[in-house]
Amino acid sequence: MKEIYADFVVIGSGPAGQKAAIQASKMGKKVVVIEKDPVLGGASLNSGTIPSKSLREAILDLTDFYKRSFYGKNCPLKEVSINDLNYRLTFILEEQRKILLKQFEKNHIQVIHGTACFKDAHHVDVLNLDKKILYRVEGQYFLIATGSRPRNPNSVPFDDQKILDSTRLLSIDHLPKTLIVLGGGIIGSEYASFFAALGTKVTVIDKKSHLLPLLDSEIGLHLQKSLNAIGLKMLGNKELDTIEKKDDFVKVTFKDKTHVQADVLLYALGRSANVEYLRIENLGISIDKFGYIPVNALFQVKRSDHTTLRNIYAVGDVIGGPALTSTSMEQGRLAARNAFGAKTHHFPDFYPIGIYTIPEISSCGYTENQLKELDFRYEIGRAYYYEIAKNQIIGNDPGIFKILFHADTLEILGIHIIGRAATELIHIGQVAMSFNAKIDYFIDQVFNYPTYAEGYRIAALNGFNKLKHKK
Repeated sequence: MKEIYADFVVIGSGPAGQKAAIQASKMGKKVVVIEKDPVLGGASLNSGTIPSKSLREAILDLTDFYKRSFYGKNCPLKEVSINDLNYRLTFILEEQRKILLKQFEKNHIQVIHGTACFKDAHHVDVLNLDKKILYRVEGQYFLIATGSRPRNPNSVPFDDQKILDSTRLLSIDHLPKTLIVLGGGIIGSEYASFFAALGTKVTVIDKKSHLLPLLDSEIGLHLQKSLNAIGLKMLGNKELDTIEKKDDFVKVTFKDKTHVQADVLLYALGRSANVEYLRIENLGISIDKFGYIPVNALFQVKRSDHTTLRNIYAVGDVIGGPALTSTSMEQGRLAARNAFGAKTHHFPDFYPIGIYTIPEISSCGYTENQLKELDFRYEIGRAYYYEIAKNQIIGNDPGIFKILFHADTLEILGIHIIGRAATELIHIGQVAMSFNAKIDYFIDQVFNYPTYAEGYRIAALNGFNKLKHKK
């Protein structure tokens, strides 16, 4: 057993751990990163964000999907093999891993591979696969950034061939003709849209009535309409009873005795925090009722007795929502700065949410339903993609800009975009909101022509003019 000392010990090398480690190193601290898997990057790089978004772009590119917008849905898509997709995926993952390794080397961050187990508040043991202690690491501060994994109940007969979770799906050796997706959340909706774009007949099943209920309802319904147009079917308000694996298909039966079947099933009903190997009980920590590590506003871990462990932090998926790569990165950076007493800001009150369905979605701020619950006086400005010259030039894809603003103060309260480039466009609105801009901010600006960004001005004028007429 080798003994090591570090100022900052990071458990997990996903986005949260990466940014925390680099931030601490930039502050002159000795940093050790402990990673359970043989490769760096965590789920985000190896089985989550990067692979899924790479797959999306590969599908859109290789199938010539956007040509449909010019030539109609009868325009035949280019046939794509699983080998074509895997080639693109492998190339991107290898390049991203190289970049991460270089970043760690550049910042003199020591990496140890093995499973970290807390001995006490200042020591972790690092074990190999045989449970042998390879290292004992003493640290001044610790950061838990172990992420999450698909929630896979024992009642579901996963087999890596017909019944898969989102991680296993990336290793599929063929493109199914029919696919059932259990779960209409972000992961389920993204993969459902990918396979629908490939020509697979996809059925999404969920307890809720429509896809992505966390969204502004108008945007969620627009997504569903867009996906219906490429053959995706949504079965909402369904209670799952059994999942059965047959010789040639998977059968899903519901509590109402109806059933559906398909070649392959993707189980996408939630994720679980990776806490089981950490031995956090040695620190007096218990996970909360949702299975996450509780933290305070500085990301310091809370004990079961409601006291705080001032030298142990936790960030990212392991602490629960919002569980986005972007927010996890910022949590990690802030935690490192908080640990060493650097001047910093609190975690932002609002941030963009990007969902990479086809079409993509991004939002920032309040939804319309939230404003109704808060009894705000608000107005809505809309711009439809068909009104925007750039969209006509590129492909006449469906899409909406939706801006919510206060009817009295004109303050921008929420921005919701569905359509091509939504995840890039949202940042214009995010910056405006961060400076407490009012709706006339977009009216007074001159945007490049032709661009998608013009949608902000069109939507702002639409909302402002409606408000004037009401008065």
